[in-house]
Amino acid sequence: MALAVHLLQSFDQEWIEKLKAKLDHDVELTCGLELPSPAEYSILIAGVPTREAVTASPNLKTLIIPWSGLPVATRDLMLEFPDIVIHNIHHNAAPAAETAIMLMMAAAKKVIPIDRSLRTHDWRPRYDYDDSASGGPLLLEGKTALILGYGAIGRKIAKICQGMEMKVVAIKNNIPSYSDSSIELYAPKALGSLLPRANVLFVCLPMTPDTKGLIGAEELELLPDEAIIVNIARGAIIDEEALYQVLSSDQQKSGFCHRAGLDVWYHYPPDEISRTNTPPSEFPFHQLDNVVMTPHLGGHSDATESLRIAALADLLNKVAHGETLPNPVDPLRGY
Repeated sequence: MALAVHLLQSFDQEWIEKLKAKLDHDVELTCGLELPSPAEYSILIAGVPTREAVTASPNLKTLIIPWSGLPVATRDLMLEFPDIVIHNIHHNAAPAAETAIMLMMAAAKKVIPIDRSLRTHDWRPRYDYDDSASGGPLLLEGKTALILGYGAIGRKIAKICQGMEMKVVAIKNNIPSYSDSSIELYAPKALGSLLPRANVLFVCLPMTPDTKGLIGAEELELLPDEAIIVNIARGAIIDEEALYQVLSSDQQKSGFCHRAGLDVWYHYPPDEISRTNTPPSEFPFHQLDNVVMTPHLGGHSDATESLRIAALADLLNKVAHGETLPNPVDPLRGY
């Protein structure tokens, strides 16, 4: 019997054909914002499904979110349908991890202000820097990275940091018994004791009621001098005002200065016309030389869509073969 799947997204025809080419012959795929009639799909692929799409098919058993994370609107809706299981994919783990490392390196080496200077033919950063003082390029070898959220992205970040001969500690809700002995894994309650060790803090956590505002003024003050804060998860996990105050007050000092690489934000353009003039925050992070800013493109790369297609096909083929699906999502927990 064919496995009926509906993709509630507007992907172009070439993308859809590439996905279909990877599916087993037992998988029957329909696509589009308009639901098939009759609606008999047992799997719905949608990031933010409509109520109509969830209720239209009496056969619906599984919702697949075609990215990592659980949007708030999807969580709120799916809490009403506890019999429908939810899974997502982590196709963007590699590009997101690479973005995190790029932000760390750019902040550590002060690439943005140094590049800006040299574009005006100003070579002073090369000659004015005193390696016995603070404020210049940082050496990362031998330093400690603290990874909040040791999932698919966090694990890839850890491997890269280890390759750079950094020490890695991480926080994970459920610590597996088979965990890598080279990584120190801790429960969330250890956060306060780990922050003073973190030369680099990577935020890779899902956004949930428990993680919103997890890093506030008190937590930021626990970080050591010249710590680098990298957020590739969701902006609101770090308190907006507290983060700005720490970074802006540090920049005004002549001594040690915290740094940040931020890919996720607090305000996003509400429509296409707003994409050229929407500040990402109420606070002027763009005025700070100790901040590197990117517009939530951590998971983007030349291979991202190919990776998404492969991950979706893998999940659908597993269902067709009766296998257990990876990446379950619990709407009660929010991830």
